[in-house]
Amino acid sequence: MIVTSLVLITGCSNSDFQGNMDVKMQDFTHVNQDNKEVGLKDLKGTVWISNLIFTNCTTVCPPMTKNMSELQKMLNEKGIKDYRIVSFSVDPKNDTPAKLKQYISYYDADESNWDLLTGYDADYIKKFAEKNFQTLAIPEPNSDQIMHGTSFYLINKEGTVVKSYSGNKDVPFDEIVLDMEQLIKE
Repeated sequence: MIVTSLVLITGCSNSDFQGNMDVKMQDFTHVNQDNKEVGLKDLKGTVWISNLIFTNCTTVCPPMTKNMSELQKMLNEKGIKDYRIVSFSVDPKNDTPAKLKQYISYYDADESNWDLLTGYDADYIKKFAEKNFQTLAIPEPNSDQIMHGTSFYLINKEGTVVKSYSGNKDVPFDEIVLDMEQLIKE
């Protein structure tokens, strides 16, 4: 009977979560689309999902933002509320809070738990993306476009990036929802 109980307890634990990253987020404080400061300290104790975008993007950002909005709807429909979404602009020179506010309005998103951040320079976000998300954020030569990673990044309550997912094509929505549920319960 004790063995059966242990099997049941183990089967119900959150140990099924399998991450593919383990990167402690560096401290940050930036401004969001409402011109309010948001920092790592504000996100501690909360599971959040993040990505890199910019408002003048002509390729991957619109579908990525649509996909993030779809993910938000799925989480909300499942009654999952204790999470945040944070999108970092890779074009902070052009992406003012007002532009970010206008941009997110096109996606039928709930802004109450989605922050689009700016208020730093291009060199900062390049280094930030490399260090925290292990991806690039660099201007394309002879263009106003910026090459950047297209993943969604899952960050746990302690502020550690624990998993990345495709954010552009073949987004594993169900897997992300399950992973977020598991981390929220921890």
